[in-house]
Amino acid sequence: MAVEIKRSNIASTLSLTPLIDVVFLLLIFFLVTSEFEDEERRLNIVLPSATSAVPMTGKPREVIIDVDAEGVIYLGGEVTSLEGLQGLLERAVASNPTNQTVVIRADRETAFQPVVSVMDICNRTGVTDYSVTTQEGPGA
Repeated sequence: MAVEIKRSNIASTLSLTPLIDVVFLLLIFFLVTSEFEDEERRLNIVLPSATSAVPMTGKPREVIIDVDAEGVIYLGGEVTSLEGLQGLLERAVASNPTNQTVVIRADRETAFQPVVSVMDICNRTGVTDYSVTTQEGPGA
């Protein structure tokens, strides 16, 4: 006795019309939204000018502080006091509140106290990114 297997005709009669409608609606939606984006870019706007306009933050610049063997502090090659150094760092932090870096270059023969004083001024003025440089290689 042979068993008959009937094949379903459901797959052959599936209507693709609703799927095509959805694809066309999505296509129209993306075309319309991309046109609005292009319109915003085409606007010819002349920005107002100001004579005292400055950027919100200046370019991050390293402040290099040198301490010689006698403990004298140099800033930009000129001798400076701790008060002068503090004033400069306060101005630098005001223009770069999060990006201000300080490099402390101390002579190997200097006492540790001047270096600690410079670090203390960095902490008081809000400079969190400071480092003490060293020379590469074995010590002599």
